[in-house]
Amino acid sequence: MLVEDSLVVRQLLAHIVSRDPRLALVAAVASGEEALREIARVRPDVISMDIRLPGIDGLEATRRIMALQPTPIVVVADAVEDASLRISMNALRAGALSVVEKPVGTGHRAYEAIADEICTQLRIMSQVPVIRRRPIGAERLIGAERLIGAERLIGAERLTGAERPGRPDAAAREEGREPAGLAPGLVAVAASTGGPPAFAKLLGALPADFPAPILLVQHMGAAFMEGFADWLNGVVPLAVAVARDGVRPLPGHAYVAPGDRHLALGPGGLLSLSDAPPVGGQRPSATVLFRSVARAAGPRALGVLLTGMGEDGAAGLLDMRQAGAATIAEHESSAVVYGMPAAAVRLRAAAAVLPLDLIAPRLVRALQPAGPP
Repeated sequence: MLVEDSLVVRQLLAHIVSRDPRLALVAAVASGEEALREIARVRPDVISMDIRLPGIDGLEATRRIMALQPTPIVVVADAVEDASLRISMNALRAGALSVVEKPVGTGHRAYEAIADEICTQLRIMSQVPVIRRRPIGAERLIGAERLIGAERLIGAERLTGAERPGRPDAAAREEGREPAGLAPGLVAVAASTGGPPAFAKLLGALPADFPAPILLVQHMGAAFMEGFADWLNGVVPLAVAVARDGVRPLPGHAYVAPGDRHLALGPGGLLSLSDAPPVGGQRPSATVLFRSVARAAGPRALGVLLTGMGEDGAAGLLDMRQAGAATIAEHESSAVVYGMPAAAVRLRAAAAVLPLDLIAPRLVRALQPAGPP
């Protein structure tokens, strides 16, 4: 089902969908109210949701759909409009699964790429089973839960004290500086489908003075990454920004991989951006980030692999564990799509497997100075 108030864009989306033999259009409506009336009748497998609608907007329509008849939703948004981006990110937090760029005219040079991405997202997300989830805080967070073609979790091992990232020496701390090289510990986190709300919950549970920098990889269209970082910066205590080449990451700050560029930790603990070929079809790649952290930080780092489709990050997380870093994969009970974490579990790359709401407390404990035996 297409939900789009512009007749021109609605017709363009219908044309795009018609090109894919695996997709069939069951309804095309101009408002959230119409979508709510039609959804019980046509029972779509997936919904393409415009975010700027007359009457109730796409965010409210998403909330109501997920409360009444949970259905996979792909948000179609104008990537360059700040207000639209904020609503789009909040729609993801309310249960939508992904966000794609609004299509351009057939004569535009980007038309084919955007049209292909829209069809790909609609096909993939139509296969994600979604269910209601209990309210979290004051907000009803609804989303997808359960695995996609992945095996059940194996038992998780406990993080040992030896796996905790290191701390700076006392003399350097008293002098107001860190030892040469890395800050005291570093956290690398990656996600794909379901990542934005997962990042908001994870980082939102960390204190503003979190004693380590955090490097983030999120699979999302390049046009949305600046807006995603700005949105995340506004909903969590930490300072969040898009990563810049050559910057030294600071404690209490989170750095988001920019669109269509790999993020890595380079020599001397500086951030490094690269246009190298995609790894496993992804750029930025979680595996690229994790492997660089394994090389540069070794046991001083901590890696976290969250919800997402596919296997990106699993091999890199294994490299981190083999280098002595503490590693965590999200448990299937909280993962929107249990693909990337499941791959890490199968490789035994995760030293711990935890529901999302238990990961932040584990990070805080792992970065505390070791007490007496």
